[in-house]
Amino acid sequence: YLRLGQPLTTLSGGECQRVKIAKELRDSAEPALYVLDEPTTGLHPRDIGTLLGVLDQLVGQGHTVVVIEHNLDVIRHAGWLVDLGPGPGKHGGQVLYEGPVSGIEGTPTADALREP
Repeated sequence: YLRLGQPLTTLSGGECQRVKIAKELRDSAEPALYVLDEPTTGLHPRDIGTLLGVLDQLVGQGHTVVVIEHNLDVIRHAGWLVDLGPGPGKHGGQVLYEGPVSGIEGTPTADALREP
């Protein structure tokens, strides 16, 4: 994808984000809070697995990672889930569930997670 010496002006928005994230991860010596808003958007399923591995490494290094996501594989992988709803916009915003993913019941997210 990227070539050594490639001008930054030739990078897409997503590529620029990845470069910035890589730099931040490399430079972060102190425990940090990372908030990622739908980081799997546009990723190939294989790349989602790679991303989950990186997030696991961050947590293992003592960082806190908060992910806002609709991807069910990412939700299943979470160590702690906060499910907001029950719907979008003015019909949402309530905490429907907070706890381990294995304990969620009676919400649209719980139903979606049970689907094959």
